[in-house]
Amino acid sequence: MTNAAQQPAPAQSTEAARLLEESIASVREALQGLRYGAISLTVHEGRVVQIDVTEKKRLKPN
Repeated sequence: MTNAAQQPAPAQSTEAARLLEESIASVREALQGLRYGAISLTVHEGRVVQIDVTEKKRLKPN
């Protein structure tokens, strides 16, 4: 038996799922354009609110 207080309301879970999918799509987009570097996620209250991409470029010696 599950406790109803532990489960989010259907509207909340639908909204949370949509936000999660948007966050995953944004991370995927950042990864597709990155060859070398790092991606940092900032999360507030369980939601991704910022994605920082740091790209490294190696220069060939002359």
